[in-house]
Amino acid sequence: MSKFSEALMNGHEGTFKPSAMTPMQKMTLKYVVFALFYYAFAVIEGMIMRINLVEPMGWVDENRYFAMLTAHPLVGIFGASYLMVFGAFTFLVPFLMKKPLWSYKLANWTLWLIVGGVFVFWSDGFLTHYAPLYTLYWPLPADFTQFNPVSGALFILGIAIVMVGTGLYVLNIFKTITYTPKGWVKKHSAAAMLGDALGTTSIKLFFQGKILRKREFLTPLPVASIARGSVDVLFNVGIILFTGVLILVYMVAKIFGVSLSNTAIDALLYKNWYWWGLDLIADGLVLIFVAGAWYLLAQLITGREVFMAKWARAALGLELVVSWTVWSHHLLSDQAQPAALKVGSGEIVTAFELITQGLAFFITIVTLWKARPLKMDNPLKFLIGGLLGFALAVPAGIMQADAGLNRVLHNTQWVVGPHVHVAVLVGLTMTLYSAVYFLFPILTNGATLWSQKLANWHFWLHLIGGIGMGAFMGMAGLQGMMRRQYEQPAFQSYMVLAAVSGALLAAGFICFLVNIVMTLGIRGALGIFAPAKFSPSEIVPGSDLAVEVAEEPAAPSGSDSSDEVVSAG
Repeated sequence: MSKFSEALMNGHEGTFKPSAMTPMQKMTLKYVVFALFYYAFAVIEGMIMRINLVEPMGWVDENRYFAMLTAHPLVGIFGASYLMVFGAFTFLVPFLMKKPLWSYKLANWTLWLIVGGVFVFWSDGFLTHYAPLYTLYWPLPADFTQFNPVSGALFILGIAIVMVGTGLYVLNIFKTITYTPKGWVKKHSAAAMLGDALGTTSIKLFFQGKILRKREFLTPLPVASIARGSVDVLFNVGIILFTGVLILVYMVAKIFGVSLSNTAIDALLYKNWYWWGLDLIADGLVLIFVAGAWYLLAQLITGREVFMAKWARAALGLELVVSWTVWSHHLLSDQAQPAALKVGSGEIVTAFELITQGLAFFITIVTLWKARPLKMDNPLKFLIGGLLGFALAVPAGIMQADAGLNRVLHNTQWVVGPHVHVAVLVGLTMTLYSAVYFLFPILTNGATLWSQKLANWHFWLHLIGGIGMGAFMGMAGLQGMMRRQYEQPAFQSYMVLAAVSGALLAAGFICFLVNIVMTLGIRGALGIFAPAKFSPSEIVPGSDLAVEVAEEPAAPSGSDSSDEVVSAG
């Protein structure tokens, strides 16, 4: 057997041993596997649409095109990003807090519900061409002159299944943060742990005049970020489930021969409700989770405490509040939207995101800078790529939040190019790749990458392709190309360049996928799904978190290393 065949079947140098993995390691890698599976779906559909905008293909008619346009972002968000993020955080919260995950079974339920729900709505759209478009503007989801109510009900059911799994993730995260494992000495109440993670303790100390005193934080900074982002996740679950139930009422009624009046739902109120929920993803949990990931990665890469850690916590708290009040920037061009909401929520509050995300960017960069010299390894390269992505995408979004410019840019390729695709593909995805490259040796017990050259190609192809596609889509948008048209021959030159950039992205993903498969081997990859021999409380081999870790001896009185613990009570 050749070296290539040996690596393909058994992994690079036989360093990956799935039989030695813990349940937590295997479960986290399962999340990653399915996230990459759905990311591949999104890449393939995205390339089909890109090619079709260059030269329409006979088998991609308008119905199929708009069905893909509806499912593509949802598969990317729920199927790829949610699974990657939830898998990483389900592993990292117990890892950082040095205690077992509250419920291993619940984490598995989350995985399979999201995987199943995404497949339900994707396959429904593929087979039936249900296409109310990504924004689901009322009354389009319940327009039964265009869509079959049964296909619509299946689509919404798939989304609802994803939301149930997401809700279980939130429950598991908050319970893990706040509970005291069986047999442990209870040091802090659940309320104290939750208050520290969410920042309500800091708010209380501020009004007590004690905020400037040194104190011991009960949760690490990245865990505080995960907790605060999970608040937006929880709100989003409630809003999307409510919206889905509303749509299902109309669909089920139609299935049983009852036609409900579409005008009973106020379309503008529906839009505000919908965008409030969706913006909790786009401008809430994404920015909060990404900031937390930057802080964690900077800390792990440098081996140092994050620069201005207290300010970082404060910025996360401010971003959480801002994320609840910025949705109206999506409605700046709606004539019926009240002017107070356009100016207040749409323009003024949205501008604060430049401050909160800018502060996270600054803190991360300074943390890295102060630790010079650093080896430019894969986690650091991709972290810098993620920082660059948001440095480009956030200002592009702020530009759209100007009422005057929004009249020009709204509903054009600019919105989905320099803002959405650069933020998601370059900012978010490269940050996630940084985490994958860093956590990979931890999750695989030291498996070494098959090819560093492929990792380098992955980095440059993804970075250039992601920025290039966003830029060329944006140029077309500035010339007037709309975001939801089937054929737009006047902008073909831009679409050719965007398709070439998309091909670079796809090639980068193939480099990454080949590298991972050759590192693990086919037998190793299948071994991830075999039952583990260890207890779920053992997060990595040899570290059973069910056993309470003894505290280090307290520092001598008067030592500079001791922090004053301030009571919030």
